[in-house]
Amino acid sequence: MHAELFELTPETAGAIRRCRARGGRVIAVGTTTVRVLESMAIASEPGMVHAGRGETELFIYPPYSFRAVDAMLTNFHLPGSTLLAMIMAFAGVGLMRRGYEHAIEHAYRFYSYGDAMLIQ
Repeated sequence: MHAELFELTPETAGAIRRCRARGGRVIAVGTTTVRVLESMAIASEPGMVHAGRGETELFIYPPYSFRAVDAMLTNFHLPGSTLLAMIMAFAGVGLMRRGYEHAIEHAYRFYSYGDAMLIQ
């Protein structure tokens, strides 16, 4: 999986902490956001993240225990891709296979600028 540069600002990390404090859920928009939040997750405080900047090389695949993200909005990724492995780790291999069968049967668009799904 390729590396991605990121910056998670103190303001954003603080917003996530406040969301958690009031019982809210963290919904990541896009796989890059998932990788960043999971990379910046605080191991001793489930659901919390710290601010920082750098490069994430995190490769998420089954089985993986998500620490920071409760749901994700993402597009339909190409079969055999590392990003498909990530969403299978999140939602489960069986559920994603059934979802992709449905998407193929109904001519969903895949990859960039394709159809999207909310996985929770």
